[in-house]
Amino acid sequence: MAKNEPFDPDLVRELAKMVAETDLTEIEVEKGDLRIRVARKIEQIAVQVAPAPLAAAAPPPVAVAASAPGTPATPAKSAAHPGAVPSPMVGTAYLRPSPEAKPFIDVGSKVAAGDRVLLIEAMKTFNDIVAPRAGTVTAIFVEDGTPVEFGEALLVIE
Repeated sequence: MAKNEPFDPDLVRELAKMVAETDLTEIEVEKGDLRIRVARKIEQIAVQVAPAPLAAAAPPPVAVAASAPGTPATPAKSAAHPGAVPSPMVGTAYLRPSPEAKPFIDVGSKVAAGDRVLLIEAMKTFNDIVAPRAGTVTAIFVEDGTPVEFGEALLVIE
């Protein structure tokens, strides 16, 4: 820093604010002999997911009631079921595109491979969850707006 130019703490605060409000990790300003560098440390956290029995880690799944009275949902079906569709991520599950819209699927709905069956919001991003195969939805284990874990059974397609 130059001896004839005073240190400007407001400039440092402004630079720090710019770094915090953007995806920048550092910013450097140079004017004459004055050079100010503001950096933030980004810590990366490694997350290791150990496989565990879902029944022991989470409460038993509750099936959503069928839309047609003659088509009961079976709570006994779980992630162990060969037709179970697991959650690919941690987030919040939504069964409809908006609160006032009708659900993507109901128990008894016929789906084709690639059809959107629900949304999972993760980090303020809505991710489409699509049917991995064609079939009939026989159980839905999540309710609209509930949190889901990675690998948790969302629904069953038979």
